[in-house]
Amino acid sequence: MNKGFQKKYLLYLLVFFGFIGSMVFVYHNHDFYERTILKVTETIETDRIEITDNYENKDYLVTQKITAVIQNGEDKGKTIELENQYSGSQATHFQLKEGTEFFLAKDGSSVGDIKRDKYLVLVAWLFIIILLLVGKKQGALSVVSLAVNAVILSVALDIYIRNSDNSLLIICGISIILFTVLSLIMASGLNEKTYTAIIATLLSTFASLLIAYVALLVTKEQGIRYEEMAFLTRNPQIIFMGGLLIGSLGAVMDVAITMSSSIFELFEKNNEIRLSILKKSGLEIGKDIMGTMTNILFFAYVSGTIPALLLYFKNASPLGFTLSMNLSVELARALAGGIGIVLTIPITLYISIFFIKRKQAKL
Repeated sequence: MNKGFQKKYLLYLLVFFGFIGSMVFVYHNHDFYERTILKVTETIETDRIEITDNYENKDYLVTQKITAVIQNGEDKGKTIELENQYSGSQATHFQLKEGTEFFLAKDGSSVGDIKRDKYLVLVAWLFIIILLLVGKKQGALSVVSLAVNAVILSVALDIYIRNSDNSLLIICGISIILFTVLSLIMASGLNEKTYTAIIATLLSTFASLLIAYVALLVTKEQGIRYEEMAFLTRNPQIIFMGGLLIGSLGAVMDVAITMSSSIFELFEKNNEIRLSILKKSGLEIGKDIMGTMTNILFFAYVSGTIPALLLYFKNASPLGFTLSMNLSVELARALAGGIGIVLTIPITLYISIFFIKRKQAKL
């Protein structure tokens, strides 16, 4: 049995036991929660009311009598009865079924949130397993990179929440540098291709932020509706700009590493390739990925507003008002990200050529 097979076998064992261990844990982790958790043992529907609003939207309201057992705390094992109401849309309340686990609300007599950690862990493991099967070593590094980035983002937001005097843009800027450097080094290693992608990603991301800032300054932010941030007690403009930085990073990074990898691959295939051909090929590659990546960014931002759009349209809100209220911020983010994607192509191309010139000079 060779070492390569042994390492692969060990990795599979680690993944298997990690999956089993984490699933067993989330099914028996009730004592780790401070909030009271209950498990439904019986449900009885006691009432059902048909509802029709002023705009002929039809729904129904159901009342359930719930019998549940407390899973943690001093009253663990105690059976209690509660009343639960939910609508057909289940927009804010949930239909409870036998076996469902939920948190008790703060008032101690109503249903709070559903306990979903087991489902989240299962989906996370499916994602990890598929990534490992397809990406092998690179897939494993991607999982590590994702975990590290999640920790960095959590720490960055925690710092801002605890110290609101600190600039969110500075915190996001430092986080972006860490995201970019760690992600690309883990994905591609330490080489000119990676250095090119890192430099291009940072330049393009900060350039798109600067362009967006100037555009908003010149237009005095006309048409941007910050109502969705009305619940915040901090400057919505700063929150918006911080979101621009983080939101466009992924697409810009993807374009940068794709461009860089393609150009360096062309050079590796032919060390004597002329720079003019390299530029032409690089621009063609950029054109091919530019449209798709811009569309991906657009759909990623706009898809999050679909529930709000449906809610407004179902309540007969005017088309212009609905789109302005729900899409202005998301479209601005998508446009800023699109600018970053477009800028990434020539920036990555010329940085790649700079490193390739140095390589050719040494040959």
